Amino acid sequence: MSQARSLIHDQWSSRLAFIMAAVGSAVGLGNVWKFPYITGENGGGAFVLVYLVCIALIGVPIMMAEILIGRRGRQSPINTMRTLAAQEGAHPAWGWLGWMGVIAGFLILSYYSVIAGWSLAYVLNAASGAFNGADSAAIAALFDNLLKSPAALLFWHTLFMLMTVGVVARGVRSGLEQAVTVMMPALFILLVILVLYAFYEGDFVRGADFLLRPDFGKVFQHCELLPSGEKSCRITGEPILIALGHAFFTLSLGMGAIMVYGSYMPATASIAGAALVIVVADTIAALLAGLAIFPIVFANGLEPASGPGLIFQTLPIAFGAMPGGQLFGTLFFILLVFAAWTSAISLIEPAVAWLVENRGLSRLTATASIGVLAWLLGIGTVLSFNLWSGESCQLFGKTWFELVDYLTSNIMLPLGGLCIAIFAGWAMARASSRDELQLGDGLRYRSWRFVIRYVSPALVLLVFLNAIGLL
Repeated sequence: MSQARSLIHDQWSSRLAFIMAAVGSAVGLGNVWKFPYITGENGGGAFVLVYLVCIALIGVPIMMAEILIGRRGRQSPINTMRTLAAQEGAHPAWGWLGWMGVIAGFLILSYYSVIAGWSLAYVLNAASGAFNGADSAAIAALFDNLLKSPAALLFWHTLFMLMTVGVVARGVRSGLEQAVTVMMPALFILLVILVLYAFYEGDFVRGADFLLRPDFGKVFQHCELLPSGEKSCRITGEPILIALGHAFFTLSLGMGAIMVYGSYMPATASIAGAALVIVVADTIAALLAGLAIFPIVFANGLEPASGPGLIFQTLPIAFGAMPGGQLFGTLFFILLVFAAWTSAISLIEPAVAWLVENRGLSRLTATASIGVLAWLLGIGTVLSFNLWSGESCQLFGKTWFELVDYLTSNIMLPLGGLCIAIFAGWAMARASSRDELQLGDGLRYRSWRFVIRYVSPALVLLVFLNAIGLL
C-alpha cells in the first residue's frame, strides 16, 4: 500500500541513509550526559540490562509502529494520521495525534536551539584556550556570564537555528541525507577519539567501573545515611521507572520526527531491522560518551553526579588542566554540536513537510517560516535565564523554558507515544500493519502485535504517570 500512495516528498536513497538520519534524531545532548550519569547512579551494568529490557518492550516496538505509520501514510504526521484514520475506518480525532507530534517537535526545537547554542559558544571557548589553567570559580563565572547575557544567548541561538534551517531547506536527499551522512560517522569517530584520550589521560578503570559494574542492589533498593550514621535501605522501583522513561525519550518517539522520516523510507527496507539498528547505535553512542567523560572526571577528582553542569561547568576544568585538553575539549564540544544539530533537523522537518503539503510553499519558504517562528519562540527561553528568571515573570512557578520543557517532555511526548502504540495495535487492521512490517504472520509479527497492544501502552502509561508526579 505504501508503494501505491503518491509521493509528495523525496525519499532516502537507501535504508542506510534512513538509519543514519533516525540515529541522528535519537542521539542528542541527553545521550552525552544523561544516560551515562543515570547508569552510574542506578546500578551500572545492572541498570544497562534493565534499560535494554525496557528498550525491547517500549523503544523497539513503538519505533517500529511510528515508522510503519509514517511509511504507510507517506505524508507529514498530520496528514498521515488523517489519511490512515480514514483508511482504517477509525475516528477522525486520530488526526490530532499528528498535530500533537508536530507541535511538540516545534516547541522542543524552540528551546533546544538555545541550549545547543551553549555548545557552539563552548567550541569557541575551548579552541581559544579559555579553559587553560582555569579553576572552578573561573569556569563557573564563564558559564554564568553566558547565561546572564541575552545578547550572547540570542547570537548563538540565531546561529544554530540558521545552521538547522540551512540543512532542512535543501530537501531530503540534498539536505537531510547529505548532512547525516557526514555528521553521524563524524560523531562516532569523535566519540572513539575521546574514549582513547580518556583511556590514556584519565582514570579509565574507575570510570568504566562507575559506568558498567553491575550493582543490582541499586536497581531494586535505595539506601541513605541517617543523621545517626546508620544506613537505611528501602525497596524501590525508581531506577526501573528511570530506565523506562529514558528508553522512551532517548529515541525521539512521539514528536513526529521518526514518523516523517519513516515516510521517506524506501518501501522495500525492513522496518524491524532498521529499528533494531537505530536502538543499538543509540545505546552504543551513550555508553561511549560515558567512557569518554567519566575517566576524565575521576582523574581530576571532580563530581560525576553533576547533570548538565558536568558538561559546561565540570569538564572544562578537566580539559583546562590535562595534556592536550585544549584540542580534545574543542573536539568534545564539536561532538555536542553535531549531536544537537542532527536532532534539531528532525524536530523541524515534520512542520516543514506539512507546510509544503497543505500550503503549497516551496521547501525553502516553508523551512524559513518555521525557523523564524521557532527562533521567535526561543527568545522566551533566552530570557528565562536572565531577564525573565524572577518569580514575577514565572507561570505556575516555572520560567518560560521550564514550562515548555515540562509540557513537551512530561505530557505531550508520553501521550504521543501511548497513542501511537494504541493506533498501531488497535485502530489499524492486522492486515495493514502486517503488510507494512513485512514480517509475515509468524512469531515475530505476533510478538510485536502483542507487545504493542498490551505491554508498551501499559509501560508508557507508567512513564507518563511518573513524569507528572503520580507515581
